[in-house]
Order: sequence, then C-alpha cells, then structure tokens
Amino acid sequence: MQTDAITAIVDQWKRERPDLDATPMLVIGRLFRLTDALDQRLRPPFAAAGIGNGDFDVLAALRRSGKPYALSAGELSRTVLVTTGAITKRVDRLETSGLVSRSVTENDSRGRLIALTKEGLELTDQLIATHLANQRLLLAGLGSEEQTQLADLLERLTSTLAAGEAQ
Repeated sequence: MQTDAITAIVDQWKRERPDLDATPMLVIGRLFRLTDALDQRLRPPFAAAGIGNGDFDVLAALRRSGKPYALSAGELSRTVLVTTGAITKRVDRLETSGLVSRSVTENDSRGRLIALTKEGLELTDQLIATHLANQRLLLAGLGSEEQTQLADLLERLTSTLAAGEAQ
C-alpha cells in the first residue's frame, strides 16, 4: 500500500516525538487537502460563468428557496452562513451581472428583497446540474454505502464541533 503525504508526516512525528500522538493529523490533514482539491475541481464551471463559488452559493440559496426565488439579506446571510456584509458584496456583483435584482420589501421600506432574475434562474439551473454531476464524479471512488457512511461521519464531526462552540 502506498503511503500518502499525511501518513508520511505522521510517521515523521512518531519518529521525532514518540511521546505525542500525531494520528489526529490523519483525519484533519486529509480534510484540509481534500478541501483544497475539491475546490480546485469544482470551481471551473463557476469561473467559466463569470462568478465565484460564493456568488453561486447566493444564487443557489435563492433558487432552492422556491418561487418567487427571493430572500432578504438577513435570510440569505443565515442560509449561506456568511455575514450580511459579505452578502451585500456578492449581491452587488450579481446585480451588476444581471443575475439578481433588489426591491423594497412590502413590510419595511428599509429592507431589501433579493431575487433571481430570469437570467439568474436559467444560469443557476444550468450550474447546479453541472455542479452535482461534478460532485458525483469526485465521489465515484466510493460506493453508495461508503458515501452514506462518510456523510454520516462528517455530520457527526460537524455536530461535535458545533456543540463545542456552544459551550
């Protein structure tokens, strides 16, 4: 079996500091490397469309919200898990590109509703199909059961970390 770079790093630490358990690096190090590798492989369709990953997150959040494909900046912020300042920057770019529009909310003249335009809806539908196909290809080395097991383990790790933050 071939040793990956993370295993080699852990083996070096075992040799240099046998008093320490470096095995957590086997998970955390691989997660970091995977994040970078996945980002590099998933980004090209967005770049070809002239948008960034974060911009796509906004478009996707609006699309999956259902008709009329519109949310407030606050709702977008909670859905995309970034600050309202980051949402504003993304929406500015998307509005300039004609992919979203802003309108005054009915309940509060200070509030703004961000909605997909027809062009934004069409682009989002194209990109999500491509994005999901890319994800399927990236996971093709794992069987269906393995994908489910990995998803469950990652959800458990995420919940554990979130519970630690709450304390």
